[in-house]
Amino acid sequence: MHRRAEQNLSVTQGQMSHRMALNASQKSVRKALRAIKAQLDDHGVLPDDLASIELVLAEALNNIVEHAYSGADKGLIEVALSMDVNELAFQITDRGLPMPNGEPPKGTLAPMTGDISELPEGGFGWFLIHELAHDLAYVRHGSSNVFSFRMNTADNTD
Repeated sequence: MHRRAEQNLSVTQGQMSHRMALNASQKSVRKALRAIKAQLDDHGVLPDDLASIELVLAEALNNIVEHAYSGADKGLIEVALSMDVNELAFQITDRGLPMPNGEPPKGTLAPMTGDISELPEGGFGWFLIHELAHDLAYVRHGSSNVFSFRMNTADNTD
């Protein structure tokens, strides 16, 4: 079952808000990332900030697809964002499995020893999220997971 991604955008006096619903699939995540990146670019978010935002959102959304919905290619993810002058606030909601221990992983990197070719393929996502975002919060409301975070952006005003 594939639902079309739904999007709403509203802009008021220097603030922007955006809501999107997408299927819990890799393809839908890629489309959502492109759409969000385009909206933020249209609102003057600088390329370096766009890259960090895209990375954090990709990690968070792909974790939901892979873990909360166990890669089943079903389920819905809702993304809400609001933008003020130098900050973006994100809220991501899904109805998948809860996070282990009721909280996001700490994002601690394991010691890196040995040859670079021996590094693990994954396990860096939560570290990157913790490094690039702030005010991370997770709560389980009934059957819904709600993950929120904030990201600073550079002042692009002259």
